[in-house]
Amino acid sequence: MTTEKIIGILLLVAGLVLIAYTLFLSFTFFTGSAIPPEIFMVPITKSSAALEAFSLDNIPELLESQLENLLPSGAIPRMLNFGLWSVFAGILIFAGTQISSLGIKLMRK
Repeated sequence: MTTEKIIGILLLVAGLVLIAYTLFLSFTFFTGSAIPPEIFMVPITKSSAALEAFSLDNIPELLESQLENLLPSGAIPRMLNFGLWSVFAGILIFAGTQISSLGIKLMRK
């Protein structure tokens, strides 16, 4: 075997390992076995249970309390983190595909 074929096999295996590892991490993140990387975080705020009389000053607090009833706490940052991970996983899978195809081209020579 020539060195080009050996390097081609190594690149093929490296690309397949990168793809498999990315898919494994995605599986663990989406099943809840592991925690995905947190890029977007929820600021911790304490909300008062009793809101004061309606005025223009407390409209943000009113909206916040209504949104908390609509969505669970931290749902939007969690969705953004999963979306960002999906984009990054797509880039990693694309990179693994390119590495593998380069290895296949080197093996054919």
